Amino acid sequence: MTAFLALLPILLIVALMIGLSWSAARAGIAGLIVALPVALFAFDYRGPEAAPSLPLALLGLFAEAGFTAATILWIVFPALWIHELQLKTEATETIRKSLTRLSVDPRLTALLIAWFFALFAEGAAGFGTPVALAAPILVGLGFPPIQAVSLALVGHAVGVSFGAVGTPVMAQLATSDLGPTALAGATALLHAGLGWTMALTLHRIVVTGETDNEAAGTAGWPWPLLAAVTFLAPYALIAWLIGPELPTLGGALLGGVAFAWLVHRREEAGGGHQGDLPDGGRIVMAALPYLVLLALIVVTRLIPPLQALLSEIRVSWQLFEGGFRGSFQPLYHPGTMLFLGLVIGGLVRRDSLGDFTATAKAATSRLPAVIIALLAMLTIARLMVHAGLIEALAEAAAATTGAAWPLFAPATGALGTFVTGSATASNILLTDFQLATASALALPALWMAAAQGFGAAVGNIICPHNIVAGNATVGLAGKEGPVLRLMLGPALLYAALGGVLVALLVYL
Repeated sequence: MTAFLALLPILLIVALMIGLSWSAARAGIAGLIVALPVALFAFDYRGPEAAPSLPLALLGLFAEAGFTAATILWIVFPALWIHELQLKTEATETIRKSLTRLSVDPRLTALLIAWFFALFAEGAAGFGTPVALAAPILVGLGFPPIQAVSLALVGHAVGVSFGAVGTPVMAQLATSDLGPTALAGATALLHAGLGWTMALTLHRIVVTGETDNEAAGTAGWPWPLLAAVTFLAPYALIAWLIGPELPTLGGALLGGVAFAWLVHRREEAGGGHQGDLPDGGRIVMAALPYLVLLALIVVTRLIPPLQALLSEIRVSWQLFEGGFRGSFQPLYHPGTMLFLGLVIGGLVRRDSLGDFTATAKAATSRLPAVIIALLAMLTIARLMVHAGLIEALAEAAAATTGAAWPLFAPATGALGTFVTGSATASNILLTDFQLATASALALPALWMAAAQGFGAAVGNIICPHNIVAGNATVGLAGKEGPVLRLMLGPALLYAALGGVLVALLVYL
């Protein structure tokens, strides 16, 4: 009964979001309304011993959740702002043209748009941006709407663990003692071992679907494997050497350039170009904010003296002994790098003040629902941790699954994303649960946290919010069911393979 009560807030969120199609913000608030009495009465939560009263303990709880939400929003806002500026200045259109003019073969075009372009958008902005950007481009190239949305959903999933400049992993680091490069490297290893299956799935969707393009193109199965290797190799290397901010963004950029060059050579030999390639200088200027961001993060992570100088400046707080705390490194934080990329890139390109202002307003208008959802989910997560709900769930999971838990850990993360609509929210809600289960079963915490991050990315394939956003951009509003049915198989397969790989890494 205790485990059921501990699970009740999550069950309510599932029911409201799936059964009634509530947003993550509304469902999160409802879940919090249930979680509070469960913690207070079923688990007799009264706050840390040093807290003078329950109201002050609850105030500390909300402060901890709000502080963590602010550090995440420090990434979200500039990422959205850059995205809006790229759209306003038509920089995104320039990048798009550089991809679509490389080949007339639909199989290669799908890899360029749904794999590399979607992964780049995921690494730079995340939060549904890749599907909303890639799906309409694919429709414009002749792919049917349902196929286009499916391609975008499959294509961006491998990069979600490090989307929006590493936001999902940063959320995990905020609530654990794991090292950033260790967690990033372990999570990337899981994707590196299995991500090729998503590239092959993308290729299969193109081959089996009916398109208005030349569907009988000559690019066979070696090309999706090549696309997987050119992305996953730098992706994993960046994660191991630098950390969680750049694997997806850097992997998509480096791998995309390499793959585009190979496609260019192939099409040049076969006479398949749609026209001259865009001017290289224009492409560089269009991608300048992201290139500045890439350079800043690489420099600040790979030059030890600079890394030490920036990271030693820290804003920390603690409320009550053994109670609530938070820490923030303003000069070392990826959100600060994003702001600098925005400002430096925009100034060098001579973007107008009007463009900056208009896009800032557009980005700000998208924040309220994100803020509410983050606050609600973070408060639930921190309450479940401090009141012992997570510990109760972990004990129940350990007793039920025993040593087989690694097989189910990725699926749990995927369920969290399916429910909340965000890999970041899934990690916020379930990382503590995964770590507590690992402790109860004497499993390595690093691999259980990595399994959570991996699974949270898988959930993006079937996340209702992503499907709704993608369908809306291609005129399929209200027809999410067919897309969800198409995506359920790939998502379940990827999650199951992830569970097997985690189990092998843990026990062998």
